[in-house]
Amino acid sequence: MKRFCLWFAFSAVFMAGCKKLDQTPEDSAIRTSVFSNEKGLELYANSFYEVLPTANDTHRGDEMSDYGARSQSPDFLVAGAYNSRTSQGEKGWDWKKLRNINYFIENNVDQKVSASVRSQYQGLARFFRAFFYFQKVKRYGDVPWINRTLKVDDPALYSGRDSRALVMDSVLADLDYAIANISRSSDNSKTLITKSVAMAFKSRVCLYEGTYRKYHAEKNLTGTADKWLNEAATAAEKTMQTSGFSLNTSGGEDLSYRQLFTSTAPVGTEIMLSVVADPNLAIYNDANWYWTSATYGSRLSFTRTFVNTYLNIDGTPFTSKPGYQMLPFVEEVKGRDKRLQQTIRMGDYKRINGGTPEAAPPIFSYTYTGYQPIKWTLDDTKYDGGSLNVNSISILRYAEVLLNYAEAKTELGTFTDADWTKTIGALRQRAGIKGGLNAKPTVLDAYMKQNYFPDVNDAALMEIRRERGIELALEGLRFDDIVRWKHGELMTKVWNGFYVPALDVPMDLNGDGKMDVCFYKVMPANPVAGVNYINVAPTTNAGVNPQRLSNDTSGELTWLTTVTRVFEDKNYLYPIPESDRIVNPKLGQNLGW
Repeated sequence: MKRFCLWFAFSAVFMAGCKKLDQTPEDSAIRTSVFSNEKGLELYANSFYEVLPTANDTHRGDEMSDYGARSQSPDFLVAGAYNSRTSQGEKGWDWKKLRNINYFIENNVDQKVSASVRSQYQGLARFFRAFFYFQKVKRYGDVPWINRTLKVDDPALYSGRDSRALVMDSVLADLDYAIANISRSSDNSKTLITKSVAMAFKSRVCLYEGTYRKYHAEKNLTGTADKWLNEAATAAEKTMQTSGFSLNTSGGEDLSYRQLFTSTAPVGTEIMLSVVADPNLAIYNDANWYWTSATYGSRLSFTRTFVNTYLNIDGTPFTSKPGYQMLPFVEEVKGRDKRLQQTIRMGDYKRINGGTPEAAPPIFSYTYTGYQPIKWTLDDTKYDGGSLNVNSISILRYAEVLLNYAEAKTELGTFTDADWTKTIGALRQRAGIKGGLNAKPTVLDAYMKQNYFPDVNDAALMEIRRERGIELALEGLRFDDIVRWKHGELMTKVWNGFYVPALDVPMDLNGDGKMDVCFYKVMPANPVAGVNYINVAPTTNAGVNPQRLSNDTSGELTWLTTVTRVFEDKNYLYPIPESDRIVNPKLGQNLGW
């Protein structure tokens, strides 16, 4: 964060130093002062980091995902609620940060600075240009490729969009240049772009583009899909071989996973890039407030369909257990992949309240399904009421690289048992899973095929997709995965919660002998103290009740089935904002919008 403060101070000096008419013109003065020395290049380059997502953007990144029930359906998925003219539809088409990068690339030519130093900063600038454009292509598909600064009378301002193929080829060229020229090989703070970060990010970009081209045949790019998948596999493998990163195992199978998301300093063995809080500069994030508040944020909780994908601790599917559909919450979460207890409130999870650890089962003032996330929250209630969190927020970590490698190799048909062991096997071993670590599976999971990916017939690929959902849950990658796999229909699945055996019977959610919640249609005359009573009658005083049981008097909790979510082919891209199309009609519009 300090790099931003230095950049703003640096900018202020330039603004204050060019007010007299007899001085060198401001533009020339800035170019001379910035580009004629290494310190100037360094300070300018710090401004590029504004392209990265903020801490709050990141921990909320899966706010719209198939596995998250939330207070309201996203407008993007409600018929007629989202278009190119709405305030949301107008967001995203912003090019200011690109101009800043291009200005640097054009002017970083001063011979007073050595060629190697200039190349290092040129590589950094081109990394951020690639990062910027990757976000644009994911959102809009075809976009204008702009690799220079444009003046107000430049005819290119009113050109149309360039093809996805051209733009992504340019993104790949920028990433390759960045990897070849960024000289920084390590960064203890985990907040700076290094050669390894650029390589890992390349694996993300190329996996996305390769699978997008493979599964979106309508784009007529399937013939180039393998090229991108090979690039993804190679970039991931080089990261695995040369970066020095590894999976964090310092906390054992019960803690190692969650340490990655609650530590104040990034866990340096695994976290490759992060946003770090700094109390000295009053820089925090609001994860606790967002993930515990009854009124702030989207109150996102996992669905039961997704929680069912967490394996048993012996490596067998949970859904192979007889009667799993009717297991109450306190029982269904036992003996599972250890990441489950590090992702949701369950079992003996406790929070500190006024210095005292207290049992903390799911609370229905927040959750609609019973599967309340804890992944990004700190276990002390003092952080709950505002932007107070001091934990670092990961943007990129080594586990994703393993998943990128495994998926790319499987899509290419070259994934081996040895590859499985060092990727999916390693992730599952860290999670305490005991079976199936050393050989890729050969039996296709029927639950995953029925509920998620009916078009997948490769058992290993199915397990990699399962693993990706679990390992990267709430890290802001899920909607991108759904888009690239072309499974938008998952966004319309019922928001279901845990199983309720009967009405009017209080339930103990964490096995401590105390009743926590009771579901009713008519409020009992003598409610039990300390129990949270939830109305699941068809209607309430407020109208139609969005919280119901699937069998009316028993069954899975359901939430907001009163609102129909729709995902059409057009939803794989966002609309070009109408205000920009009015200024430049050559931009056209994405199909369906």
